[in-house]
Amino acid sequence: MQSDLKLSKGWQLAAGVGGWLVLITVLHLWLNFDYGEKKVFTMGYMPVITNMSAPLLDHVSKDSSDVYFKALKFSSFAEMASALRSDKIQAAFIIAPLSVVLRQQGVDVKVVYIGNRHESTLVAKKGLNVRSFEDLGGKTVAVPIRYSGHNLSLLELMEQKGMQGRVNIVELNPPDMASALAAGSLDAYYVGEPFAARSLKGGSADLVLHVEDVWPNFICNLVIVKQNTIAQDPKMVQKFVQGAARASLWAKTHQEQAADIAAEYWSQSSDVAKYALSSRKVVFDHFTPKTEEMKQIADLMVKHRLIADNKIDGLVDDQFAAAVNIEDIQELKDILE
Repeated sequence: MQSDLKLSKGWQLAAGVGGWLVLITVLHLWLNFDYGEKKVFTMGYMPVITNMSAPLLDHVSKDSSDVYFKALKFSSFAEMASALRSDKIQAAFIIAPLSVVLRQQGVDVKVVYIGNRHESTLVAKKGLNVRSFEDLGGKTVAVPIRYSGHNLSLLELMEQKGMQGRVNIVELNPPDMASALAAGSLDAYYVGEPFAARSLKGGSADLVLHVEDVWPNFICNLVIVKQNTIAQDPKMVQKFVQGAARASLWAKTHQEQAADIAAEYWSQSSDVAKYALSSRKVVFDHFTPKTEEMKQIADLMVKHRLIADNKIDGLVDDQFAAAVNIEDIQELKDILE
């Protein structure tokens, strides 16, 4: 496999030179800000519900005495992967199959935590009369990146229903999907919430399916850190994973407050986040990574010719998630035990 991610032309345009220069500037400012004696652990994330732990951790740790978990928002997974490669961030809330690609490319990443499960949705432009997957024949459907569970899910559905090659799959940054659908550039898109909720709540799309209807326990995003980060400060990684898990569980029982906090970081309406959280059966408590689940993803990637082999040796490190204490999470401050 080549050392760089293979991206479509549309993705390359979305993650072009101009965007990269802006990202580098933001990273420079964030990473060189003086936080005094406080340790800083920087997390890359996308503004989706499965990554809600990132803004919540940032919010609650700003006033802590020992560590600040700083959340850095990205507009593409390709940019986030590049930032992790170069140690600009210490952890990445990244789309699951991309962790397999990075590992096979020689980046010594470890999956240490699984974000909330399910919460991804396939929607189609209203007026197209798409009521089932079969109605997408001949249509153009966007996914976040070719190395995504959403792409794998579409490829599996096409095979199961004898529709190979009949759906045109394109790559598009999730924040751009709703506007592209409204403008008529897309017929449908498949993505983590709350992006689909924006189109559904706004009345510009119809629901085609929820991911759990076709892939139970679907993993949209997970968290990876590099082995050198673990080796340098395992206690910090443990504190981070525990904080992420506790933040997610707090959000389960405080949906409106969690949505308000996250929406400020996402620069999105909190109403959309609340709608997405309240209308879905998001799974918050299955956060420990399992080798067999990652092997399933790798097998599907080989089957659909996204990677050459299914080797994921050493990818999963479950020690931190397995040691998380999930007791006494009542108030926001309880996230940081």
